Amino acid sequence: MKLEYMKRNLPNIIPACIVFVLLAIIIIYAFVQIFSLKDDVARLTSHLASTTETLSRNTSTLEGNISDLRSQATGLSTSISNTQQNIDAVKTQVGGVEQTVGSISGTVGTLKKLSQTDPELLRKYSKVYFMNENYVPAHLLEVPKEYLYSSLRAERYLTESWPFLKVMLDAAKNQNVPIMIKSAYRSFGEQQSLKSSYSVIYGADTANSFSADQGYSEHQLGTTLDFITSGLGGQLDDKFDKTEAYKWLVANAYNFGFVTSYPKGNNYYVYEPWHWRFVGVKLSRYLHDRKINFYDLDQREIDTYLAETFD
Repeated sequence: MKLEYMKRNLPNIIPACIVFVLLAIIIIYAFVQIFSLKDDVARLTSHLASTTETLSRNTSTLEGNISDLRSQATGLSTSISNTQQNIDAVKTQVGGVEQTVGSISGTVGTLKKLSQTDPELLRKYSKVYFMNENYVPAHLLEVPKEYLYSSLRAERYLTESWPFLKVMLDAAKNQNVPIMIKSAYRSFGEQQSLKSSYSVIYGADTANSFSADQGYSEHQLGTTLDFITSGLGGQLDDKFDKTEAYKWLVANAYNFGFVTSYPKGNNYYVYEPWHWRFVGVKLSRYLHDRKINFYDLDQREIDTYLAETFD
C-alpha cells in the first residue's frame, strides 16, 4: 500500500526532493560563504589592527621628529639672533676702529703737511716778528714776464703759492681786468737798501709809516706782492683803490687765498690797497666771511691754519 502510495505520489515527491536538495545545497553554500567571510573579516581586522599600530607608531615618530625640528628651529633662530648681535657688535667695533684709524690717519697727514710747510709763512711780521738776514724761502721761481708790469726786472715768488697766484691773475684777465705784479720777493738786503733810500728821500719818520725795516717785511716771505694796473703810470698809491683791479681783488682774491695786509685803519702802516699776501684759501675765506683783518687775529689761531696753507 505504501508502495502504491509512493508510486501514485512520485510525481509530487520528486520535485519536493529536488527542492529540498537545492535548499540543502544553498544552506550549505551559505554556511561555507559565511565561514569564509568570517575568515576574511578576521584577516582584515588583523591587518587593520597591524596597519593602525604601524600608523600609530609612524605618527608618534613623526610627531617626535616635528618636535625635534621645532626645537632645532628654535635653537637655530636663537643662534641666528646671537650671530646677528655678534655681527652688529663687530660692525660697531670695526666702525670705531675705522674712526680711530681715520682720526690717526688725519693727524698723521696733518703732521706730515706741517713738517713740509715753512712755519714762517703765516707769522705776523710787520713790527711784530723778525726774520733774520739768513732767512730765504726754500723754493722760489721766476715769475713769467707776461704777469709782470715791467720786463726790465725779474721777480721771484714762492713756488708752492704760484699756482694760486697764476689762477687768480688768469681769472682776472679773462674778465678783462688787467692786474700785474709790480714787486714780489725781496731779500733781507734788498729791503734794507730800499728802506735806507726811503729814509733819505722822505725822512726816517715818514719812511717808517709806509716801509718796513729789513727783517719785518712780508715780501721776504716770498708770498707777498705789490699789484698794479694800467692807467697809474707805474705808481703805487691810494689811487689804486679806485681801479677795477682793486675792486676785483676785494671781491675775488680771498677765494684764491689772498688778503690785503694793510687796509684802512690798520695799526702798522699807511693804507696800502696794492699790497696783498697769500695765506691760504681756508684762512682767507675765514677772514673775509668775518670781516677780520689778518693782523687782528691772534697768532695762535692763525697757526691752526698752517697745515692747510696750500690745500
